Amino acid sequence: MMRFTGLLVLLAASPVARAGTTLDAMRTNPVAKVIEMLSDLQQKIIKEGEVAQKEYDEFAEWCEEESKNLQYAIKTGKATSEELKATIEKAISDSGAFDETIQEKAAAIQTDEADLKAATEIRDKENAEFVAVEADLVDSVDTLERAIGILQREMAKTGGAALMQFNTHQKNAGNLAAAMKTLLEATSISSGDAKKITALVQSQQKDSSDDDDMGAPDPAAYKGQSGGIIDVLEDLLNEAEEQLSKARKEETNSLHNYELLKQELTDSIKFATKEMDKAKKGKAACEETKATAEGDLAQTLKALAEDTQQLADTHHDCMNKATDFEASTKSRAEELKALAQAKKIISEMTGGAAAQSYSFIQIEGTFSLKTSADLANYEAAKYIRDLSQKLNSAALAQLANRMQTAARLSAASGEDPFTKVKGLINEMVARLVKEGEEEAGHKAYCDKEMTATKAKMEELNAEIDKLSTKIDKQMAESAQLKEDVATLSKELSDLAKSQAEMDKIRKEESEAYVNNKAEMEEGLEGIKLALKVLNEYYAKEDKAHGAAEGAGSGIIGMLEVIESDFSKGLAEMISAEETAAAEYERITKENEIATVSKNQDVKYKTKTHKSLDKATADLNSDKEGLQTELDAVLEYWAKIKEQCIAKPEPYEERVKRREAEIAGLKEALQILEGEAVLIQKKSAKRHMFLPSQA
Repeated sequence: MMRFTGLLVLLAASPVARAGTTLDAMRTNPVAKVIEMLSDLQQKIIKEGEVAQKEYDEFAEWCEEESKNLQYAIKTGKATSEELKATIEKAISDSGAFDETIQEKAAAIQTDEADLKAATEIRDKENAEFVAVEADLVDSVDTLERAIGILQREMAKTGGAALMQFNTHQKNAGNLAAAMKTLLEATSISSGDAKKITALVQSQQKDSSDDDDMGAPDPAAYKGQSGGIIDVLEDLLNEAEEQLSKARKEETNSLHNYELLKQELTDSIKFATKEMDKAKKGKAACEETKATAEGDLAQTLKALAEDTQQLADTHHDCMNKATDFEASTKSRAEELKALAQAKKIISEMTGGAAAQSYSFIQIEGTFSLKTSADLANYEAAKYIRDLSQKLNSAALAQLANRMQTAARLSAASGEDPFTKVKGLINEMVARLVKEGEEEAGHKAYCDKEMTATKAKMEELNAEIDKLSTKIDKQMAESAQLKEDVATLSKELSDLAKSQAEMDKIRKEESEAYVNNKAEMEEGLEGIKLALKVLNEYYAKEDKAHGAAEGAGSGIIGMLEVIESDFSKGLAEMISAEETAAAEYERITKENEIATVSKNQDVKYKTKTHKSLDKATADLNSDKEGLQTELDAVLEYWAKIKEQCIAKPEPYEERVKRREAEIAGLKEALQILEGEAVLIQKKSAKRHMFLPSQA
């Protein structure tokens, strides 16, 4: 009776009596505890491996990204340094070219200024000489005109006596100047005018003497000069007027030539000064560009050296980290292998020894083995089913059903009621552990591949955006250059048309000038001849009829006005032609300079936009290659997302659920193992007491 009561107490304290709870610490099977500890340690090592793998993947990704960034920075730095060196060399070359231009233009300006100064001095001297000559000739003309008028009045009064007196004086004196002096003194001509006229006659006489090979003067040489003093004075007057006209014409031509030369030299100085200022600005810009490029080059080379050293350090650190990770991964795998082997050995080889060594239940009486086993299996299956409902796990629910079925079949066949059920639980635990390991590996693979793929997509998108920006910029520059070339080409065409039109007009003007000048000269010559005829006629005294002296004088006066107008018109025509020709030459020269400059601009800008077009085509090709690569990465991204993101339950939730399932299964195993030991001990104790009962 006491033994039965003790059995009830033991059963009440057993895992079955406590409805699936775990055994007390004092009742735990040490072998089972070791297996549990081994399993826990395996899970801990696996988690540590997952954490280490994640950390290493992140570090490896950083290494790859850092190396790629540093390599790109080094490549960019080298390209930038080469560009800066080329910029510096070009700036030095351009500065030298500007120096040559400055020296050339300075020398040209100095030469032109010296030429202008010399021409101005010559012009001033010529003008001073002309002013003196003009004043003298004007005075001579005025004196002769007054003398002729006085003599004509005297002759009208004396009726030819003055002429006879002049001839007598000429014969007696044998000298025209002396005879002229004697006659003039006898008239009312002032002594100053008489002296001046006498000086003119002497000068003419001296010139005649020089023309006769320095021989003695021949008074007969003056007998053919209209037979009188008035003819002589008129000849002197004509000669003086011709000299005055010639002097004025020469002065006009000299002044015009000087003005043309001055304009040409002034324009040349102005153009050279402008070009020199432009060259100075260009040189200053080159010096500034050179200084800026040298500063940028120093910074670029410094940054390049730092990036190169950093790349070497990064490569060294990443290699060391990879070596350490490989060693730790290998060591962790060896540890897991050892733990699994130990766990297998303990599970397979210590079952009987553990049952014999750690039995703690002494059962006597007639308690049924079948009833206790059924109760234990029922409680274990119930625990698993409750856990399946709690975790919403179809696999655990299915396991609970299989446990009940296995228990019934084992009981019917007489086999150990716990072996099949524990096998099912251990199989389920092993499968869950394997799934966890596989899913952890798949998770690490997904994290690594998705991170790397996303980084690659971002990198390719950034490179494509950068190329697109550069392509747009170069296309805009090329379009602007093409527009500039079109504008310059139109300007050149307009300039050529303008020059052709100007050439045509200049030719027509020149031809008209030649014709008009010939007509004007012919008309002027006709007026002069007419004046000569009329003057000679009205100067005659022996007219056969009553000549219209008044009307003749009016006509002569009109002809003289016409002669003056014709002379003035001819001079203005010549001056206008010379001015037009000079202006034509100036504009033509400016057009030639502008044409050369614009052609150079067209050549340079055409070359530049062609170079930009070629560079843009190369960049488009690079962009297409990157786009092709990006399309492939996007396709892979879609596939990896389908593999890694298509799970309805997050990875962390699955891990927690799986750990709860494994913990519940271990708890069920402990329930079954504890009950099995209890039943085995009870059976052994019962057999020990059977003889005494008999």
